[in-house]
Amino acid sequence: MKVEFAQLAGRDNDTAYNLERALASIAACADDTQLIVFPETHLTGFPTSETVAAIAEPLDGPAVQAIIQAARARDVAVVIGIAENDGGQFYNATLLITSEGIALKYRKTHLWPLERGVFNPGDRYPTCMWNGLRVGLLICYDIEFPETARALAQLGAELLIVTNGNMDPYGPTHRTAIMARAQENQAFALMVNRVEAGDGDLVFAGGSALVDPFGTLLFEAGREEGQFAVELDLDRLAAARKDYRYLDDQRMKLPGEVIEHSDGTRELLIPQH
Repeated sequence: MKVEFAQLAGRDNDTAYNLERALASIAACADDTQLIVFPETHLTGFPTSETVAAIAEPLDGPAVQAIIQAARARDVAVVIGIAENDGGQFYNATLLITSEGIALKYRKTHLWPLERGVFNPGDRYPTCMWNGLRVGLLICYDIEFPETARALAQLGAELLIVTNGNMDPYGPTHRTAIMARAQENQAFALMVNRVEAGDGDLVFAGGSALVDPFGTLLFEAGREEGQFAVELDLDRLAAARKDYRYLDDQRMKLPGEVIEHSDGTRELLIPQH
């Protein structure tokens, strides 16, 4: 399976610019690319509590609809982040978009301190079937918590996709975390980060990565913008799980209600305290 990473420098609160960059990257995909992945909140950038109401868009809004049309035109799947407006409630969301529309939506469950008061946290971990694989989405800070990827793995996820907005000096933290999440769940994990300076003093660390189900780092980008192609050898899933399965051998499972939907989407609800 061929995947492209769009490691871009977005602009906060500038949807028109970010959307233009995303559409150009989708148009530039190779003919045999099946999936292109963008950073966290790429479409809108990171809003503040003062700007989020003006910047966040509903999922049937113009930015997402433009991505759906581009995905359909190139027959490629797209994973991309957005500040979502759901009836006046705001979420840091990532979408898996195919030529048929939104296949999967995930709302970030672990908010970084600067996001608190801007976004609401999500309340579930969803997965779906895509190209014969069960796919789960995570966002940035989520991957520093082992339970997030394990929740997706309990639902059968074989491919973990992380949209990232990780900044200096925490690049090494996410390099370690993405390798651990892949290895401990015997799943592929790919992470696409933003680069260059954002608003304020933030400098995004790049380092987009692909890790196989053994926890082996197969690809790591530097700190510059780029569109990078990687290959997933899906036979490595079976190889990693041949002799033992962590999910079969674990002594404790995460709590939460599992909901099965008729379209193949599967969710684990986070228990409310």
